[in-house]
Amino acid sequence: MSVRIIRHEGRIAELVMDRPEAMNAISTEQAALVGGATAELAADDSVRVVLLTSAVDKAFCVGADLKERAGFTTDDFLRQRETTRAAYGGVLALPMPAIALVEGHALGGGFELALSCDLIVASPAATFGLPEVSVGVIPGGGGTQLLTRRLGYNAAADLILTARRLTAEQAGAAGIVDRYDPARPAREVAMELATSIAANSPVGTRNAKIAMRRGLDLPLAEGLQIEERAWQRTITSPDRIEGIAAFNEKRPPRWA
Repeated sequence: MSVRIIRHEGRIAELVMDRPEAMNAISTEQAALVGGATAELAADDSVRVVLLTSAVDKAFCVGADLKERAGFTTDDFLRQRETTRAAYGGVLALPMPAIALVEGHALGGGFELALSCDLIVASPAATFGLPEVSVGVIPGGGGTQLLTRRLGYNAAADLILTARRLTAEQAGAAGIVDRYDPARPAREVAMELATSIAANSPVGTRNAKIAMRRGLDLPLAEGLQIEERAWQRTITSPDRIEGIAAFNEKRPPRWA
């Protein structure tokens, strides 16, 4: 199985990509497995944080499987499209916070998988790039939209239109990577981040994510309405009762 789920203490679930013979290149089968795994995680209310990782040395994911695509007709590309879109969309639509741990190459669709997460942690060995225009296509896993939202139009255009790569340090300086500490193992940094998020109210973190994601591209007044609905869902939840009680009793909260 080239994609698997590992469950850790603290209700952290790790979605591991493990296709070493192709450096986690996204074939039709690999995309279907990622889509299936994200659907399973999305339906699991016990999971508070998802960590997207790779078990492959030197690669998080190198993007589309161009060997598989070598013989594709246009119809083949169109048939595969639904499966690949479901994979990227499945990561993006996870209701709980998601963290990408990048310890090798995150290129093309691999970079897009990382961008589909809420936060990105990188090791010094990580590299990032969207090289699609160099092979006659465009980033089609959300890259043109997600990178532009992270960096703004000009900085994203500089990367996408040149097809150049960034080191982890450069990606951190650009605002692509959220946690980069070359003095510590990246997995340790990612698990620490996941644990700190998982310690908070699951109702709160999920609704905060909904409010941020859905309001991102709306006028402020509409975004505030989304926030209001998310606030109402949290204020009427058992987590609100437990959170305030724990604060007043000076004890850690016990979330359901």
